[in-house]
Amino acid sequence: MTLLLTAREISKSYAHKSLFTHLNIDLRAGEKIGLIGPNGAGKSTLLKILAGLETADEGERTLRRGSRVGYLAQDDVFPPNQTCEEVVIAGLANDNLEEHEKSTRAAIALTQVGFADTEQKAETLSGGWRKRLSMARELARQPDFLLMDEPTNHLDLPGVIWLEKLLRSASFGYLAATHDRAFLRAIADEVIEINRSYPEGVFRVAGCYDDFAEKKEAFLEAQEKFRDAVANQVRRETDWLGHKARARTRKASSRIQAAADRREQLSELNYRTASQQSAGIDFAATGRQTKKLLTATGISKSLGGKKLFSNLDVMLIPGMKLGLLGANGSGKSTILKIIAGQMESDTGTVVRAEGLRTEVFEQGRSSLDLSLSLRKSLTPNSDTVMFRDQPVHVASWARRFLFSPEQLELELSAFSGGEQARVRLAQLMLRPADILLLDEPTNDLDIPALEMLEENLEEFPGALVMVSHDRDLLDRICTEVIGLDGLGNAAAYGSVDQWLKVYEKAQSAIKTEANKAASKAASSSSSSKSKKLSYKEQQEFDGIEAKILQAEQNVAVREAEVEKASNSGHAVLNDACKQLEEAQRAVEKLYARWSELEAKKNSG
Repeated sequence: MTLLLTAREISKSYAHKSLFTHLNIDLRAGEKIGLIGPNGAGKSTLLKILAGLETADEGERTLRRGSRVGYLAQDDVFPPNQTCEEVVIAGLANDNLEEHEKSTRAAIALTQVGFADTEQKAETLSGGWRKRLSMARELARQPDFLLMDEPTNHLDLPGVIWLEKLLRSASFGYLAATHDRAFLRAIADEVIEINRSYPEGVFRVAGCYDDFAEKKEAFLEAQEKFRDAVANQVRRETDWLGHKARARTRKASSRIQAAADRREQLSELNYRTASQQSAGIDFAATGRQTKKLLTATGISKSLGGKKLFSNLDVMLIPGMKLGLLGANGSGKSTILKIIAGQMESDTGTVVRAEGLRTEVFEQGRSSLDLSLSLRKSLTPNSDTVMFRDQPVHVASWARRFLFSPEQLELELSAFSGGEQARVRLAQLMLRPADILLLDEPTNDLDIPALEMLEENLEEFPGALVMVSHDRDLLDRICTEVIGLDGLGNAAAYGSVDQWLKVYEKAQSAIKTEANKAASKAASSSSSSKSKKLSYKEQQEFDGIEAKILQAEQNVAVREAEVEKASNSGHAVLNDACKQLEEAQRAVEKLYARWSELEAKKNSG
């Protein structure tokens, strides 16, 4: 594979905190790579450096001449008052293209990601469609390699599946930073982790995520054994230096230096092995023995004139783990709010056990007061918290969630998304609950924290209702799932995969019917407006857009051939230029004919 991008000995620090030092990464054409690492390891910063958007403190980034690198940011930002089409065209501002070429590329990219209405204002889009628009903007630029920072952010489960299919069929290579393990398995043929646990700060494995996890475990076990061996050596050397008179003679100076080197080596190994800590997530239940915690019968809800679900029955008992599945806007969060008592259903009844205790993890962690310090967020009026009826010092409690004592006085606004998620979990753990309601609890959590969350949710003795696009978490935890189709229907399913198959089949049928209706309407409209064109002219007019699109794609191919031929002999380059000119003339001829037919059609 052709080497496109290299990063050599790059280092980066922020506010005296070192993210990574002397990293080396090579990216080649066509490689499909997943990028992982603990929160705060510097994944986003590394991607920006690789994209050329940020400068490393040390080291060098080298991009192969003529190569184009795209960058999909974690947050999707668009200029105000622009339509979807204008957003994509604006992304081509620095490309040497004619306006009609930009419009064609934008149309192709927007169609590719699923947009039907390209004139919709970008600022009105939901989070999932904003992500699709960002992807369309990058696809239109035709990158050789695409760098993606948490590309599944804001996508619902069907959206994640769509993105997986798009990436697997892509002709370009990519590096995707993500914590979604099922997504990693689907899109990555290779996995890179940046983590201070590794001697060079990075660990790269060819193969799927499961291959990576297996080799990582073997490496860390070997490193731990090596650390123990070095520690034993250091103890022996320390004893020798402390008790042997000959240790102080000139004859033993080499051994003294070797002992000092081993102590330094042990310090480095201790530093690396200590980084394997994960947040100590452990939810507490009330221990209630009631068989039925909550029974919802025949509940329905509509919002803004749209029916979300109707005649839905839900019964929660201790030990039950219920997953809610559906596209964005289908009503999953609404069901959580009805169960929590934060919203009334339109019909039906909800009966709760007496004194029922319910705790909610809100999507976006909206209940966090970001102006408070970490200390005040955990314990407003003292230095201790109560966990399972035992006092725990706030510093120890914070340390359990990987926060240092120095961070206790920092405002939450200064914390990353993953750190804020851990703060919210630390709060919830202090409140014994009969029912846990979790709305996208995995957002921004790194993989070690996700695995710890899984283990503790699995052991939670109360009832659990969860909304998540993390298929690994849902498959492992949930004993039952309810799927919403976005059309007002809800049903129980045996697994996440079963619901996905039913949902995709239904969506395919809906699109087919919509296309038939649109085709029929277009045909009717065309026949009513085309009386000035002959039968053959109408046929030519109906097919000319497709011909123009094909001709412009041919121009793009010829342009690539000219660029490739620039390194060849004069005769090859001359021939490539002639073919490009012919392709461009063909496009101009088609546009002229289109204008001619359009004028005739609209005359009189």
